[in-house]
Amino acid sequence: MIYEEIKIKADYEKAALNSDGCDPTLTSYCASISEELGEKKYPALVICPGGGYDYVSDRENEPVALKFAGNGIASFVLKYSCVNKKFPTAALELASAVKFIRENNEKYQVDKNKIFVLGFSAGGHLAASLSNFYDKDILTAPLNAQPDDIKPNGCILCYPVITSDSKYTHETSILNLLGDDKSNDEAMKMRELVSLENRVSKATPPTFLWHTADDTSVPVENTLLYMASLSQFKIPFESHIYEWGNHGLSLCNYQTSTGEHHIVPANETWVEHAIDWIKRF
Repeated sequence: MIYEEIKIKADYEKAALNSDGCDPTLTSYCASISEELGEKKYPALVICPGGGYDYVSDRENEPVALKFAGNGIASFVLKYSCVNKKFPTAALELASAVKFIRENNEKYQVDKNKIFVLGFSAGGHLAASLSNFYDKDILTAPLNAQPDDIKPNGCILCYPVITSDSKYTHETSILNLLGDDKSNDEAMKMRELVSLENRVSKATPPTFLWHTADDTSVPVENTLLYMASLSQFKIPFESHIYEWGNHGLSLCNYQTSTGEHHIVPANETWVEHAIDWIKRF
């Protein structure tokens, strides 16, 4: 296995962002090149753990990468900058990570036309942000990149934070992303900008979503609003809404649990559905 930590580079100054404390890394979990097996090309997955844009969760980190890597998907975990790192800091880092993988596809045995992003909770907001801003100057200009350099070929959203402008908003995530200034028109424009159900377009990549109907932290309406927008623009999507389960289930099993409330066997099927979805591309 190619297991290494890569320092991600982003031109924060060019993006007019504060780089203090920014130290994003990308950890690879990829099959080693074997003379016996020959060269292969695997789909790749960049995993964005959740944590309310306040921290990067360990529960949605390495165990998830190993699960997908064990099923023939080159996996990478992005530890992105948060804690008072305003939009689009983390999105710029994710875009840089996708660009890095695409440019180094041969080393990691990656099919550069099958690079997916996966995000949990606030990490879902991050993954969906790249899916809708990859062709905008806000990301391409600081990276001196073309849209195709940073475009995800597909997006997997796990109980995602989506809306920032409705009664279903996970306010903690949005405050960590933007700050608490609501005193002027510019601040309100930024809040509307990151309400991602309003950013879907014909250019948004195919998307896989799952959520639980009784999520009391990030309401399921976040996923439903995004699904409706995908449907409106005829973007292919697959969705699984499970009857019950606490927020932050990750793999829904003992391995990623901090207690019995994270162990929901009925919901574990999201992983096999997601793997099948990736391999259909």
